Amino acid sequence: MKRIGLFGGSFDPVHNAHVALARVALDHLALDELRWVPAGQPWQKTRAMTSAEHRVAMVALAVAADARFVLERCEIERAGPSYTRDTVRALRERTPGAQWFLVIGQDQYARLSTWHGWQELLGLVTLGVAARGGEAPQPDAALAGHPHSMVALPLPRDDVSATEVRRRAAAGEGIDQLVPPAVARYIDQHRLYRGRPGS
Repeated sequence: MKRIGLFGGSFDPVHNAHVALARVALDHLALDELRWVPAGQPWQKTRAMTSAEHRVAMVALAVAADARFVLERCEIERAGPSYTRDTVRALRERTPGAQWFLVIGQDQYARLSTWHGWQELLGLVTLGVAARGGEAPQPDAALAGHPHSMVALPLPRDDVSATEVRRRAAAGEGIDQLVPPAVARYIDQHRLYRGRPGS
């Protein structure tokens, strides 16, 4: 049975902590492939995002070096809010018989019960949750009381965030240590985040 991971996010921009989590997920979950899913319209985001064109291009650059990484455009191409449950439903129909894993951060795990259709989602996937700095992922009370399968993904503590990348780029500071080299060049070439405070 093919083992497929899904790794979604706004990726605004994709950064080194994303790549580190993706690589740990590949190995720790014994995945055949990991599909990166840039969000189309993240319904829980309140800030304005960089265009889908730029976010997809940056993910494409970040994943190019590993054949097991796949850029999945389904949320960008689908109208309406980007609900993970709907994405998993659609991909399961396209690839029947696969075993699906959803790779998320500790912060997402702690509030997963606020996601649209979360109870159904938990029946469709095994969760792979980042366990940074040796800390065990902690669900909220609603999630803890609902049966689900979760695998902790061991990661060193890493303070890289998209917010910090945007802040540095807006201030004209270097971001070479925070994002893959090709992504840093893309951000510079297209002058992304310039004069825009990180948020």
